[in-house]
Parts: sequence; C-alpha cells; structure tokens
Amino acid sequence: MQPNSALLIVDIQPDFCSGGALAVPGGETIIPLVNKLAQKFEIVVLTQDWHPADHISFAANHPGRQPFETIELPYGTQVLWPTHCVMDTPGAALHPALHVSHASLIQRKGSHKNVDSYSAFLEADRTTKTGLDGYLRALGVEHLYICGLATDFCVAWTAEDARHSGFAVTIIEDACRAIDLNGSLDAAWARLAALGVERISSKELLAAPTIAT
Repeated sequence: MQPNSALLIVDIQPDFCSGGALAVPGGETIIPLVNKLAQKFEIVVLTQDWHPADHISFAANHPGRQPFETIELPYGTQVLWPTHCVMDTPGAALHPALHVSHASLIQRKGSHKNVDSYSAFLEADRTTKTGLDGYLRALGVEHLYICGLATDFCVAWTAEDARHSGFAVTIIEDACRAIDLNGSLDAAWARLAALGVERISSKELLAAPTIAT
C-alpha cells in the first residue's frame, strides 16, 4: 500500500447487471464489496457508459446485423452490442446500490456516436482523450486500483491505457466480473500481465492500512 493512490470504479450500471440490456454475469454481486473498498480511498472516480441512441456500436443501428457480430470501422474491429446505457435512461444510471458519496468525479464515456469507448482514458480510435489522466495527475495520483465491469472489456482497456499513461495499476480481481466473449478474458489478462498490471484480492486490500493522498 502506498500514498498517492486512487480507486477507479468502472461502469457499475443497471444495464450491466442482472436484467440489464448487456448483463455481465454476477455483475451486481460485486457492489457491496466495491462500496467497502471505496472507504479505503480518499480519491475515488466512477466511470459511466453514456451512449446516444444512434451509437455506432449498437447492432440495432446496422440492419441485418446481430449482437456480438463484428464489423470493421475506420479505427478497427468493432463488436456490435445490444443497445445499452443510452443517455438519460434508467439502465445508464449509476446502480442504486452503489454508495460512494465521496467520489470526486464521474467520468462519462462513449458519448461520441461514431466511436466506441471501453477505456476511461481514450476512445476506441486510440487518439481522443477523455481528460482523466490530467485530472488524476493534478491530484497527485500515481497508482490506480481498478474494479468494476467488465473485466475483459472496460476494466482491461482502462487498465491498459492507465499503464500507457504512466500510472502503476492494480486490478482488484474479485471486485470485477467478466463477459468472457470468445476467450476475451484470458486474452485480456495476458495483455495486462505483459504491461505490468498487478492483480490483488479484496481481502489483501481491506487488510491493509487506509490509503491516504
């Protein structure tokens, strides 16, 4: 444990939980743990998937296409998703069981209709920044702990971009849940390990002294 750390809670929203449009298996089960973990950190940031209804990643916006098929876009291969986390809908809200009142920022992502955004740092075109790196640096953050949904997509991409931005990164493994689409979970862990992303259990983290800025 070290100072200058922050907790980044990724996309805990109804559409990614049971009954949601793009439910991650067991997604809601991590919420009590995430609430507890948040109390260990003075700096907490939440991310929120926030799409327009005509978003390019939605299968419904591509006639003849089905969810989980892929298409090629100018920035690369795009998975087509069920329509989810549409701006100002209940499914896009932060989950009502999430209680992190001291969070200092809600970072929305995926709002540009022509590019997807898994990462909290960069859009999928890999050039458009969200500004999160600058915000964290202004607070003196050097080490990010990440939890949330889904391990193999938004958590993994966020962790990768955090490393590329120069942050130390640790994923709280049991405070995440995965989609695991066609082996995506194993592939994500392999990429993360190659970048030096660490993994920790919530038990280890909760047993450590409270992190201070």
